[in-house]
Amino acid sequence: MKTIHHKLFVIMLAVAVGSGACKKSYLDVNQDPNRVTDDNITAELIFPQAAHATGARSASGNFQFIDNWMGYWSASGDFAIQQDETTYNIDFTFGDLLWQNQYNVLFDLNQVKTKAQAKGEQGLAGASMVLSAKLFQDLVDLFGNIPYSQAFQNDKYTQPTFDDAKAVYSSLQASLDSAIIYLKTPASTSFTAADIVNGGNTDLWIKFANTLKLRMLIRQSEVSGFNPAAEIAKIVANGGVLHAGESIDVNPGYQNAVNKQSPFYANFGLTPTGAEASTATRANQYIVGLMSGTSDPRLSRFFKAPANGGAITGTTYGLAAGNPVGAASSSFGPGLANSSAQAQWILTSFESMFLEAEAIARGWMTGDAQTAYENAVRESFTWLGVPNATTAANTYMASQAIADWDNAGGTALSKAKFITYQKYIALNGVNPLEAWSDLRRLNMIPNKGYISVNPGKLSNSLPNRLLYPQSEYTTNSANVNAQGKIDQFTSKLFWQP
Repeated sequence: MKTIHHKLFVIMLAVAVGSGACKKSYLDVNQDPNRVTDDNITAELIFPQAAHATGARSASGNFQFIDNWMGYWSASGDFAIQQDETTYNIDFTFGDLLWQNQYNVLFDLNQVKTKAQAKGEQGLAGASMVLSAKLFQDLVDLFGNIPYSQAFQNDKYTQPTFDDAKAVYSSLQASLDSAIIYLKTPASTSFTAADIVNGGNTDLWIKFANTLKLRMLIRQSEVSGFNPAAEIAKIVANGGVLHAGESIDVNPGYQNAVNKQSPFYANFGLTPTGAEASTATRANQYIVGLMSGTSDPRLSRFFKAPANGGAITGTTYGLAAGNPVGAASSSFGPGLANSSAQAQWILTSFESMFLEAEAIARGWMTGDAQTAYENAVRESFTWLGVPNATTAANTYMASQAIADWDNAGGTALSKAKFITYQKYIALNGVNPLEAWSDLRRLNMIPNKGYISVNPGKLSNSLPNRLLYPQSEYTTNSANVNAQGKIDQFTSKLFWQP
């Protein structure tokens, strides 16, 4: 991991300048009161930008290749296909920008934690640790071993070592435990003012932390001998996970102006002048066929009819020629791209509820698995804004074999696969990394229609992971080379069976 330089928004600099000018020492001719320094860039100033950036990391544009791999999205016929992506012949540059952007946000969050702890702002420290845990888990689930314990200590470690991925997971569990302790203190006025995620609602932050803890446990469900009991007990004791209406999202005041739109909408909705933001990205015919074939009303929330009219139409992933052009294929519907001012999701309520349903089905948590599963499906319909969501969801589950709990099977594994298949459908464009992780863990999709049709593809299965980025081989070569030879198909993550 290369040395990461802190980047702040102009608005933050302006606020910092103003705050710096209010010091009692303003008459000191040897001190410039208008100079931005480390002292006047406070945790409260950094946190809103870091929270917004965390949401932007969840805006699928960063993980669009996974949306494509998972059969959610595909290129318009107006554009040439990406050969490296559609053949799975990825190289060391493929995930480089993703890696660097992720660590840039983590650097900011680390600054928030450090500065907040120094001033006793426990709420801000805890919130930054929760967001950091999410981003670090994402990195592990993409790359495996990563710089963690020596990260952001540039004065001591200019070339940080890579921590074992399993150890990172354990450390993140402990970090979330500490964050929960911090968040149990009453929210301060400064935390509430800076918290553009939950408005100082520490109960929601704790549930968010618990959900991340459960997600890491679920990820390890197929590891031989894994026992989640101790961590599950902590989750239950601390109030459980996110439920209906408790999505974690961020909104600093998005509006229909350049560089101020909600991240997903800015990427895939309309520009401030009303033009289509992404003419290259379209529905994948695989998911369109699956959902239309099961009369799933969420389809028209995920995608809209083509500009030329007609039914929702997707394109075939990896097809070099012959796909419908942009005007004849479907872009994003109002369930995903509704408004330039929409809040940007970080972790949705329904994803959390699907995680809990699987935990119950496995016997890890108490409750009725069928009820938990059906509530998760209903919440997906509600979150997407399906009209008469509860009735529509009930009809879907009663009439479609892939959604009817009677077809979940009698074993914990069959129930887990049933739940995660529905979770896969619900996560379309919302969190493709979670869907890819479930696929690598359970192989729950009953066919491989999502696989690229590019005749040059290296495999009929998706890669297991990304390769380490070129920037690491350039700036941290000894430590990245110590990870050995990495192959995207044969090198598995520690939680994969």
